[in-house]
Formats: sequence, structure tokens, C-alpha cells
Amino acid sequence: MAQKLLGVAELVVGGKRHLGLAEALIHGRTLAWPSPITGALPEIEKHRGRPVVVLASGDPFHYGVGDLLLRSIPVSETLCLPNASAFSLAAARLGWSLQDVALVSLHGRALEGIVRHLQPGARILALSWDSTTPAKLAKLLVERGMGGSSITVLEAMGGPRERRRSTTAAAFDLGDVAALNTIALHVEASSTATVLPLAPGLDDALFEHDGQLTKRDVRAVTLSALAPRHGELLWDVGLGAGSIAIEWLLRHPSLKAIGIESEPERAARAARNAAALGTPDLQIVQKRAPEAFAGLPAPDAIFLGGGLSNPTMLDAAWTALKPGGRLVANAVSLQSEARLIECLQHHGGELVRLDVSKAGKAGTGSVFVWRAAAPIVQWRARKP
Repeated sequence: MAQKLLGVAELVVGGKRHLGLAEALIHGRTLAWPSPITGALPEIEKHRGRPVVVLASGDPFHYGVGDLLLRSIPVSETLCLPNASAFSLAAARLGWSLQDVALVSLHGRALEGIVRHLQPGARILALSWDSTTPAKLAKLLVERGMGGSSITVLEAMGGPRERRRSTTAAAFDLGDVAALNTIALHVEASSTATVLPLAPGLDDALFEHDGQLTKRDVRAVTLSALAPRHGELLWDVGLGAGSIAIEWLLRHPSLKAIGIESEPERAARAARNAAALGTPDLQIVQKRAPEAFAGLPAPDAIFLGGGLSNPTMLDAAWTALKPGGRLVANAVSLQSEARLIECLQHHGGELVRLDVSKAGKAGTGSVFVWRAAAPIVQWRARKP
């Protein structure tokens, strides 16, 4: 059927490699994917109601172009003829069960996006961006104390040039890697490896910061109060080191976050933290709040870690929040605490005081005493 559809298509769209392979079967006009790929959509839409074929490898709805096309074309007007995806082919070659494997695309995405999946013993299948991706991934693994991890590079699967080669990250020396490749990774972490725990409340030492950081214990409570749910968007206002937004994103791949930070150095620092901790998709808006709110997509949750001295901040945030959304604000000063009490009286919700003390030595001796951090007053509210 696929060959017959190619023969009658007025327009055939695909990568140059795909168009070359199908050249003998094509009688209509061809269009190679432009950059960005979305540039082809207007031309495809012009042919609605007439036969158009879009060529793609494997399963177009498994990290393929299917989702892109159906954003503007009704599914009732399409016919998909899927084949085995690169993930299915790789799993079959290795004898891995896909339900036990993390499936990742590094094609057109930041390499650091794989960091969240780097757990001891984890198996990962990753679509490469190009021939350099395997070596770059090996370098990242070594830097994170995971040089013993096994890497298998599967090239041109399903074709006459198929090849499979394995090594470790530390000993990686594979050359002449085909641009079309998939990486199979079995993670082995040393005792000193940087592994992100699956629970909220990352160690403060994992964040580069200048002191403006929501500390670990308070951060864990704050994430619980923000209560992320599938596909939701968070505004982290007064981003600082980015810890709240980063931990929000780590809870689930579907989550999104926009960090608002007026200080250029802090914005850049937050971006570095996001990359190092596996959330390079954190969007950072370098403007002063609440003016920065204009034009942003409405959030499902807002965290205010600062800026409460601005008398318009809380009202502007509450107005921007979606109905049913959650707002969490942390205050340290008495003035900010008073503002949160006013919000509690006006909007309802819950006011909580968080007191954290840690044991420390008294002077140079061996006696330990409790050292209290400044208490945090937290207002939590849901917008009707």
C-alpha cells in the first residue's frame, strides 16, 4: 500500500535520505524538510484534500513527526503506516524489555536532558542527534562518575549497513559513527557518582548559588505545597538559583516551568543549574516582575520566593493564576509575613510557619547544639 500511495501523491515530503530511497516510486513534487521543520507545514496544508505523503523512519508517533503534523491536520484526514521504531529495533537486538527501559530523544534536544534518567542500574535507549552524540554522552557520564557504564551504538538498523558496537563510557573510542544511530546505555555509578535522588529536596550542594536559594528542607515542603500534576506550568517568580523550578520539572517529563529573574548573573546561574541537573528545558525570562507577567502563558501554579516587598506582586500573581491554580509564597521578613496574613484574610488558604534547626558544634569543642535557621512563613492558596 505504501508504494501505491507514493505513486499517486501530488506532494511527497521527507528527509533528503528518505526522498532519495523512494525516488523511483515518486511521480509528484518533492519537498525536503526545511529548518526549522515547521516551515513545511504551510505547504502541506495547501494540499489538503489532495494526496500528500510524508516519509518518516519507523513509527511517526514515537518521537516522530506524527505529533507535529496533527497539530494542524485532523487525524480523520490522515493514514499512518507505522513500522518498527528505532527503540523497538534496538530492544530486539539487545533482548531488553521496553517497559523496563527509559526512552529518550536527544535529536534536536540538549544532551543534558538525559541526566534525570541516570540512575544506577538503569537501562536507557536514546535517539542520537548525529554521529557525535555517543562520544559526547560518554564524556558526560565520565564527568558524573559513571565511566563504567556500558554504551552500545546501534547504527543504520534495519538496513544493509547495520552495525552494533559496545564499549564503556570511560574507554569510549568508537570512530566513524553513522549519523543515524541509537544509543543503548546501561548505567553503572561509582560510589562518588552524582546521582539525583527521585524524591524532592535535592542536596543544596548540587546547586550553584550566591546565597539566594530555597534550602533543602523548605524546598521539599514547598514542592509538596505546589502539588505538581501532569502537564502543568509553574511560574517561579524571583528564580534565584532555580531550585524550585528545577525540582518541579524533575517530578515528571510533562511538566513545564518559566523562571522570572531580573538579575542577569542569577538568570545565567539558574540556566547552568538547570542543565547540570537534567532540566535544560527550563524557560527563563530575564525581566522584573510583575511587569514580566505580560504575554506569558497562564500558569497552573506560582511560587513567590521573593519580591513580596513590592505591594503589587501578590495581587498581580493571583490575577495571572488560572482558576483552580495554586499559589505558594515564602516570607522571611516581618513585613512580608504581614502581607501574607493580609492575603490569607482576603483569599483564604493556609498559613504555615516552618522552623528548621540543625545540630552544630559549639565552638571548637565536641559539644553539639541546635542552630536555628530564620523561620519561613508560607502561604498556600488555591484560586477558586
